[in-house]
Amino acid sequence: MNGDADMTLAFDLAALQELAEPDRVFTDARQWTEYVGVVSEKPTYVVTNFTRKHRIRQDFFSGPRGREESLESVREQFDTERHVFVGTGEEDRELAERVGWEYLPVADAAEAAGWTLADDAPEPEPDEDERDDWP
Repeated sequence: MNGDADMTLAFDLAALQELAEPDRVFTDARQWTEYVGVVSEKPTYVVTNFTRKHRIRQDFFSGPRGREESLESVREQFDTERHVFVGTGEEDRELAERVGWEYLPVADAAEAAGWTLADDAPEPEPDEDERDDWP
């Protein structure tokens, strides 16, 4: 990613879930964005549970609104030069275009920023205290 601090970055929850270390992603993104948050069609508690579990402090989230309304609201509320939406597919690209956001596929964002996708993450080493013979 470039060093454009005058940017609002929104992750679709599904895109964020594809990243191996979402907390690190947010910490990193804060270095070169003004605002960063999560939008989703899922109920608020799903987003809140995910962000709490991963210790993510977000500047905005969709709340009870859908993604389109959320992105429109964020664009109005956060006046930055760029608004970039990180998503997972063609539906997300079309949504970004409808609301005037730049679209970036999560794999491209990960590659540009040096983030690891969950599918590419190494398997964790088993803990010595863990037994593999338990059902």
